[in-house]
Amino acid sequence: MKKLIVTGAAGLIGSEVVSYFARLDWEIVGIDNNMRADFFGEGGDTRWNAARLSEKFKNYRHHSLDIRDRQTVIGFIASQKPDAIVHAAAQPSHDLAASRPFDDFDVNAVGTLNLLEALRQYSTEVPFVHMSTNKVYGDAPNFLNLVEKETRWDFADVAYQNGIKESFSIDQSKHSVFGASKVAADVMVQEYGRYFDMPTCCLRGGCLTGPNHSGVELHGFLSYLIKCNVIGKQYTIFGYKGKQVRDNIHSLDVARFIDAFLEAPRIAEVYNLGGGRDNSVSILEAFDLIASISGKPMNYVYSEQARSGDHMCYISDLSKMRSHFPAWDITKNLKTTFEEIYLSWEQRK
Repeated sequence: MKKLIVTGAAGLIGSEVVSYFARLDWEIVGIDNNMRADFFGEGGDTRWNAARLSEKFKNYRHHSLDIRDRQTVIGFIASQKPDAIVHAAAQPSHDLAASRPFDDFDVNAVGTLNLLEALRQYSTEVPFVHMSTNKVYGDAPNFLNLVEKETRWDFADVAYQNGIKESFSIDQSKHSVFGASKVAADVMVQEYGRYFDMPTCCLRGGCLTGPNHSGVELHGFLSYLIKCNVIGKQYTIFGYKGKQVRDNIHSLDVARFIDAFLEAPRIAEVYNLGGGRDNSVSILEAFDLIASISGKPMNYVYSEQARSGDHMCYISDLSKMRSHFPAWDITKNLKTTFEEIYLSWEQRK
């Protein structure tokens, strides 16, 4: 039986990866110390997800380990002898990073380095998959030629009609403190791949979502938006007329791509991982879609102040992923994803 270590195992992507590989009869070792509750309060608590996984999968073992603890991480990796690591643990919020920069950097950058070096000391042949973010590009996408349409901003240039490629610059733009710490982690993952010849990849996620997301206002756009509709809470649009666009990918399709990479790992790869143009949606469009599903209109207010460094339009170009792994593609469309998140929040009311 192969052994997989998953960090952030009780979060959205971590829990999906746990479930996916547990069903493939891997032995799963989960790491998650529920810092999301510390970051976001009761609404971000993921203990329910950790308990659900432990109860559902007999081949899953949960560990409340802090990835900032270097010596513990090194000893843990050596003792577990994994066949692969999926690193999904992170401090994920722009706003929180600005108020807690040391915590943000220690989790995102130092925690990633601790895992990489622990793995290198154990083996340079074990694949390491890192959940990065499209925020490594900073606000540079906002300076592309954009056109304002009735319900969304969109790319004006033909070169970007399929979205943003991995060759897009990550330099000389405003990233937010969160984006900067993720850049540090992203580049370090690449460097361990190139310098030590290790099979690593960075998955620069767009809007990663799904029914197991504990979305809050500071992180988890789609989950939180749908939650507000379900419970009747007022939603705040921050700037850009509510026409800012995200491409959304279901967590299952993320897990499926990780599986494809682990089957045929490559050295120091980078992929823009999102839903592509077909699964892109603006806030205004998301309001209409969830209203058509729930039968309830959104209750919202508008703030002229956009979030610092926020993308006006971001769509992932999936051509590199599809070229390297032609058997992989998106299987969950936007409406299905909305419906699953809606039912999840209905059940949690």
